[in-house]
Amino acid sequence: MKNRIVRAIAGSFILISLLLAIYVNINWLWFTAFVGVNLLQSSITKWCLMDDILNKIGIKE
Repeated sequence: MKNRIVRAIAGSFILISLLLAIYVNINWLWFTAFVGVNLLQSSITKWCLMDDILNKIGIKE
């Protein structure tokens, strides 16, 4: 369940930042890159910040 939440949040962040880059300011693409780098980093290190945040608010496996 938590994996689905993390993926949904990451996908939402990417889509929202792309829309913001198109309609507000191109610099929102930096946020898109940040999310992408975090996804890549988490696949290598098996550590995810969003996972820790979800644990702290009480969402367990």
